[in-house]
Amino acid sequence: MSTNPLVRFISPDPRHEGVRPIQVWGLRLFFFLMLAFVVPTAWRSLLVHEGPWDPVRAVAIAAWATYPALALFGVLRPLRWLPLMFFTIGYKAIWLGFVAYPLWQAGALWGTPTGEIAASFLPLPLLVAVVPWGHAWRTYFAWPRRVAESRPAPTSHQARAARVRRPIG
Repeated sequence: MSTNPLVRFISPDPRHEGVRPIQVWGLRLFFFLMLAFVVPTAWRSLLVHEGPWDPVRAVAIAAWATYPALALFGVLRPLRWLPLMFFTIGYKAIWLGFVAYPLWQAGALWGTPTGEIAASFLPLPLLVAVVPWGHAWRTYFAWPRRVAESRPAPTSHQARAARVRRPIG
């Protein structure tokens, strides 16, 4: 391993399951930004609401309040909480594609509340860049290895015991 701190920061690190420290810290940064900016706004929407809820809007706000609150765990264990980032990337990409893009094409996006949300979603490529996709693939998406490949080799005592099977009785 190099002694140059910059090289170590951008090189795969066995302490982080082979993920580059820059990606781990990038994930921590995005989880922290969720905590700092989304949690207060989302929870304020829940706490100050008056009157009956529109059920669909209530579900959206409840999800909006829950997922960034879980980002606390992502700050502490970013690789274990990658699925929360998959959710974030997914819903933002879908929203940008189905809601913002048609308005942008029509020239009606900017200067509207929808445009403000779209602007807050524009750093999405940076989030995609810090996700360690190789690790994500191996951990969450790849077909599990065969049992024989993932099982540790037997110890010499276990091997002898398997060869010498004495009949009972």
